[in-house]
Amino acid sequence: MSLPIVAIIGRPNVGKSTFVNRLAGAQDAIVHDEPGVTRDRTYQQAYWSDREFMVVDTGGLVFDDNTEFLPLIREQALAALAESSVAIYVVDGQTGPTTADETIADWLRQQTVPVLLAVNKCESPEQGLTQAAQFWELGLGEPYPISAIHGSGTGDLLDVVLTYLPPVEEIAETAEIKVAIVGRPNVGKSSLLNAFVGENRAIVSPISGTTRDAIDMVVERNGQTYRLIDTAGIRKKKNVEYGPEFFGINRAFKAIRRADVVLLVIDAVDGITEQDQKLAGRIEEEGRACILVVNKWDAVDKDSHTIYEYERQIKDRMYFLGWAETIFVSAQTGQRVEKIIDLVNTAAEQHKRRISTAVINEVLQEALSWHSPPTTRQGRQGKIYYGTQVKSQPPTIALFVNDIQRFNDNYRQYIERQFRKHLDFTGTPIRLLWRGKKPREAERETANRATRH
Repeated sequence: MSLPIVAIIGRPNVGKSTFVNRLAGAQDAIVHDEPGVTRDRTYQQAYWSDREFMVVDTGGLVFDDNTEFLPLIREQALAALAESSVAIYVVDGQTGPTTADETIADWLRQQTVPVLLAVNKCESPEQGLTQAAQFWELGLGEPYPISAIHGSGTGDLLDVVLTYLPPVEEIAETAEIKVAIVGRPNVGKSSLLNAFVGENRAIVSPISGTTRDAIDMVVERNGQTYRLIDTAGIRKKKNVEYGPEFFGINRAFKAIRRADVVLLVIDAVDGITEQDQKLAGRIEEEGRACILVVNKWDAVDKDSHTIYEYERQIKDRMYFLGWAETIFVSAQTGQRVEKIIDLVNTAAEQHKRRISTAVINEVLQEALSWHSPPTTRQGRQGKIYYGTQVKSQPPTIALFVNDIQRFNDNYRQYIERQFRKHLDFTGTPIRLLWRGKKPREAERETANRATRH
């Protein structure tokens, strides 16, 4: 079974995201002194005593306003309640009960999930009980005074939370493939996530900057578990102001770093932009496996040459991701979306692949027989003694040579092409570490390795 879920509910700016970070022992939820920062529902793993569970942060609930994202935020909060074992309703102890709090309390009483009332911002233990007592009038049972910032009172609340969670069972651990969905604003990242999941997991809007947090969603396909991470649209640095968008973009960069595979979503209508190239460079620098997803393919006027022209453009402008697969999809219609999973599986497998030293040196010998290392003007030739894989994710191969200065970029690229030709590595970057070594040491090491393999 999956971990039980605890939903965090409340109006804007009562400290829900701070409380989520407190429970999870992390700073993954964006905290900023501005209403409406959290919009989608975001999940983090938490534990208390001997129990593990997921906390789901939701956007601030507002019922007397239907502008912009507010109806969609309510929809996401309702979805969070539907999958939760218990909800924690967070209110502001310093402000006291408001009309908005009463409206939310009335709405929560109509739901079937049990609700616990957490009175946040009770920083003083002496005043906390007095602040919390005001909220008995909401009719949701005992109010628990807490401080999300300092952590006081949260233990007593969590003791009660545990009583609502299902009995402890053995949870089968399934190796997850973490997939980050990144791209510029409005290229269809959230639509792609929803198409995968088959529900409105993320808010989709034509308004740029709709997604702010990095949104995790776990799905299963054919026995394999995938953690899909939707991220904020990444604009040029000069266009980003300090605030929710700034934090969201930082989360997106962190999502790239923790992903196994990155789906770089490109708008088929706009074509490849300079910002797409910069994102691709970031993915390559981080050593992540990658798939280029050209979205909105249904919106492109096509003839028999269109796809070939796009492929040529991608090859020319994304040459440093020449190892990445490309797929043309429509998140809106679902066209070819399911085929992305097959590409993800291949890329993830290649990204964590390990090759024996014997096989690596067979490839090297073949490459050397076809094209010898270059010779300097002084008549000194480069020599490759042996190679061995030193890590995976991405696959990293150390090549021990007599002098790294004798191997120019063209020859280094030739060796990488030979590894890809013979060993595949589709969908993942590979790293070649060129290490100088004294000849006698290298020859002795080569003999030792030949004995072992």
